[in-house]
Amino acid sequence: MIWDEIEIPKEVRHFMLEGAEETVLGQKNGAKKQYRYGNLHIREYDDKYLVHMDKVDPRIDPLGHLVQDAPEILVGVASGLVAGNKVSSSVYKLQKNMPFAKGASIFAGLVASVIAGYAGYTISKKLKEF
Repeated sequence: MIWDEIEIPKEVRHFMLEGAEETVLGQKNGAKKQYRYGNLHIREYDDKYLVHMDKVDPRIDPLGHLVQDAPEILVGVASGLVAGNKVSSSVYKLQKNMPFAKGASIFAGLVASVIAGYAGYTISKKLKEF
């Protein structure tokens, strides 16, 4: 969770901590690159750096990071799994005697999974901002 994000304009201070590692872990939010230095998460943009401290370093404890710092991802995944499973099994029960019933139920489940997962992620991310 981002409690305090600090903006450092590049025109004021062009910096990078020695030992900071470029990483793909984390939401880029439009950044060109992102770095990690322990629990410090640094996003680099054309004109600035945005820096915040995570509670858990995802390189050391990925699940702990999701639980503590990015629970909206877990909510999105869980929402997608539950909705996809429910829709897929419901569609299959309705069409089990029809040709392509399996394919139709899998497709419907995937579509529901994506929609529900995105909705769960988006709603929980908005709630987290309060």
